[in-house]
Amino acid sequence: MPDSPGHPRPRLHAPAVELPTDQELVLKVIPLPSDTNANGDIFGGWVMAQVDLAGAVLPARIAQGRMATVAVNEFIFKQPVRVGDILSFFGSIKRIGRTSITVQIEVFAERFSDQGRYIKVTDALLTYVAIDDQGRPRVLPQAAT
Repeated sequence: MPDSPGHPRPRLHAPAVELPTDQELVLKVIPLPSDTNANGDIFGGWVMAQVDLAGAVLPARIAQGRMATVAVNEFIFKQPVRVGDILSFFGSIKRIGRTSITVQIEVFAERFSDQGRYIKVTDALLTYVAIDDQGRPRVLPQAAT
């Protein structure tokens, strides 16, 4: 069905994107059938858990000890995640405070049936805080100097 004025053809696929080169690949994972909701798409909560794991990688290097997720500042689901997608999680540090670190995580899916083509499926911003053995915030090692 060709496009006609005022009636563009519906887009069946999200546009392919390039993977980021200014961020670090912090996690790769393939969702399984047990991770799906009733519609057959991957649970948003499963994606959120993976983002939290990926988001902790970069701050862990700085915190050098216990830390906890204290905020999900932003979480945007851009496209559904499907069984068999190869998910790549890219992270970058956005802010380092006295006790906390804010990280951006971008998630790209390589569809099982369309290898080599990536689409952005999720974008998130999370904040982690360094904590002591009692669970109280502690000053980050680099902030203490």
